[in-house]
Formats: sequence, C-alpha cells, structure tokens
Amino acid sequence: MRRGEENRERSKKGNAMTRTADQRRSLVPDHRWRSTISVAMSNYIEAGSIIAIAASLGFWQSAFHLGDGIVGVLAAFSPNAFGAAIGAIIGGPLCDRYGRKFIYTYDLLLYMLGMLFVIFAVNVALLQTGFLLAGIAVGAGVPAAWTYIAEQAPDGRRAAHVGTAQLAWSLGPMIGFLLAVIVAPLGLLGSRLIFAELFVVAGVTWWVRRGLPESRIWNDQKENDARSVSLSQSLKVLFSRKANWTAMLFLFGIYAFWNTVAGQAGIFMPRVYAASGFTSVTEQDLIQVLVWFCTSLFTYLGFMKFGDRMSRRTLFAVGAGMAIVAWVVLAFAPPSTAVLLFFAIVWGISAGIGAQAFYSLWTSELFATPYRAGAQGVLFTAARLMVGFLSLWFPTLLTTIGLHGLGSLIIGLLAVSFLVGTIWAPETRGKSLRQIEAERYGAPAESPAVAGSAPPAGTA
Repeated sequence: MRRGEENRERSKKGNAMTRTADQRRSLVPDHRWRSTISVAMSNYIEAGSIIAIAASLGFWQSAFHLGDGIVGVLAAFSPNAFGAAIGAIIGGPLCDRYGRKFIYTYDLLLYMLGMLFVIFAVNVALLQTGFLLAGIAVGAGVPAAWTYIAEQAPDGRRAAHVGTAQLAWSLGPMIGFLLAVIVAPLGLLGSRLIFAELFVVAGVTWWVRRGLPESRIWNDQKENDARSVSLSQSLKVLFSRKANWTAMLFLFGIYAFWNTVAGQAGIFMPRVYAASGFTSVTEQDLIQVLVWFCTSLFTYLGFMKFGDRMSRRTLFAVGAGMAIVAWVVLAFAPPSTAVLLFFAIVWGISAGIGAQAFYSLWTSELFATPYRAGAQGVLFTAARLMVGFLSLWFPTLLTTIGLHGLGSLIIGLLAVSFLVGTIWAPETRGKSLRQIEAERYGAPAESPAVAGSAPPAGTA
C-alpha cells in the first residue's frame, strides 16, 4: 500500500514537472513577441518624432520668424540626422560593452527630457536643444533595438520579428500625420500636443521595458569574456576585420543612399508637395497618412510574411525598383491628383519591403555578437550624417533648382541602393546567428578585449 502511494506521488510530480516544462515552452514565443514589440517601440518613437517635426516646422517658422537656413539647421540637428548620428556612434559601442538592456533602460529618459524642452519651447534655442536631445536618444536606442530583436528572434522567424520594428517605424508617422490633421486648427498648440503624445508613449514604453531580460546571445558572449574595453578599442577591432568592413560597405550602399532620400521625404515632404502644386496642409498630411498606411500594410503583408520564405534578393529588388519608379513619376510627370496618389501608394509600398527593413535584418546578421551593435551604430551614424548634410540645404535647393533638379539627385541615390542590394544580397535566410558568424568569420569571433590584445586573426 505504502509503495503504491509512493508511486502515485512520483507520477503526480512527474506529470506536474512535464506540465511546467510544457508551459514554459508554450510561453517562449509569447515572451519573445512581447519583448520584440516593446523594444520595437524605439522605431515608433524615432519615426513619430521626425514626422512631428515635419508637421510642425511651418508653425515654428512662423512663430519664431525663422528663415529657410535656420529651418534646415533645426531639421539637421534632430532625430532625423545629426542628433541621431551622435547617439548612434556613442550608443552602439556602449550597447556591446554594457549590454542591450543598458541602452533601452536609459535612452527614453533622455528622450522625454528632450520632449519637455520642445513642448514648452519659447524660443529657437530651447527648441533646438529639445530636438538634439531627442535625436541623441533615438540614435542610441534604434541600433540597440534592432540588435536585441534579432538576437532574441527564432532562427526561422527573424525577418518577421525584425519586421515588427519596421512596422512600428511606419505606424509612428501614420498616427503622427493623422494627429496633425486633427489638431491643425490649433496651430502651434496642436504641434505641441503631438510632441506631448510622444512623451507619454515614451514613458509607458520605458515602464514596460524595465522587466525585460538581457539578450541571451550577449549574455553568453559576456560569460566567455567578462573583460571590458574602451570605446576606441571596440571601434578599432571592428574595423580590423575584413568581414566587418566589407559588410559595412555593403550595408552603407543599400541603406545610407536610400535613407538620404527617406530622411528628406520624412521631414520635408510637405514642401515637396507644395512645389508640386498641392499647398493645402490638410491635403498634404492626408497624403502622408496614405503613404504610411501602405508602408505599414506591406511591411506586414510583404516583409514580415515573406522575408523568411522567399528570396530576399528578389523581395529587396522589387521594393527598391518601386521606389525609383515612384520618384520618377513625382518629379517628371505633369502635376495632378492621380500622380500624387500614384506616388503615395508606390512609394509607401516600396518602403514596406525596401532598404530599411532589409538593413535592420542584415545588419544584425552579418556582424558577430561582440561588435554587432557597434557596427550598427557606425552605419546609422554615417547614414544620418548624409541625411543631415542634405537637410542643411534641402529647403534652399528646392526653392532654387526646383523639384526636377532635386528629383534627379534623389533618383540617382535610390539607383545606387537598388544596384548594391540586388547584386550583393547575402543568403542568410533560415540560418542561426551563430551559424552565420561561423561562416563569415571561420570561427566564433573574439571579443574586442581578446582581439585587442593580439593581432587580428581570421579576416575571412
């Protein structure tokens, strides 16, 4: 009797342990998606900030009596360009040194401080300070978010998870422009309310992220080598490996040239529409809502659904080709409502399956764990510097050489991105990050601390 009771008790314990293990396994996908969504909100906040600035520049210009040159400086030293560049070059290496969670624990606190400067700005100095602080925060946060999401994602679903950041990036502007339409009658006060909405979203996101775990892959790497390295040493080792700088050249080619166009479109598109003959602010904002609706829809239906299933080279080429077609039509076709709608739909679809979606995926796949975020910081910085330099002159150029002249420059930049991505797209679909690392480096890559103490090995 006693032995039978003991057997039954063991059986109950065994079944309970089995149920617990099954429950843990069933919770893993949900946990990964919760982590993915909360970290992906960095992209919502970044893109939403750019669009809030775009929708408000005209009001700030009138309120503070600013010239086109000052407007260009405001746009350049913001989340759209130089501000983000500063944050990325600092935040990327820090993310590799102290962990992914370190960045997304503190970046939004700095962002919220910047938003307070903007919301209560009474002069251009306060406004520029707020734009710059917000830019530094999102510049540090976005590369950390892409890295964390890719490292936590299942190997066969990495594009779907990374695509969530792209989806958040497109929802931010869509909601931002909808809000701009709603609060347009309030003028500058309405713009301040849009920035207040971003402040609230950032606060909620920061609170949710506090409970997230550190990246498993980064923790494993840190356990193997707990030594810390300086920022300069980390960057030195990053550039000492052939596998690193060849990947950076490729990714710069597809992303920096496309992003230079997207950066101007994001913040100056209302001025482009006005140059095309559409001067109603409400109509301009509604067109942008359509653009970003198409981007959101095809990020989900295109990139997230097929990025893990079909040839990524083909999917990239389709998106990049559509971007070129959209700008050719907008720049050179006779202005009409049909032309504007064609541009909004085609450009929006292309952005959903285009360069940024693939950049955020490939930049996480092509670099080893010890310098994955640092490489993203360097590339993000370079891309935003290009945006910033053009932003300084874009309003003036649009006035002096017109849409035809600028259109030719934009089409040339998009063509470079199309050619680089279509010709040299890597085949990484379905592979684990460790497998890709072994193929590219010949062995697991050494941390900067190890590599910095000996000549670099394995430059394959």
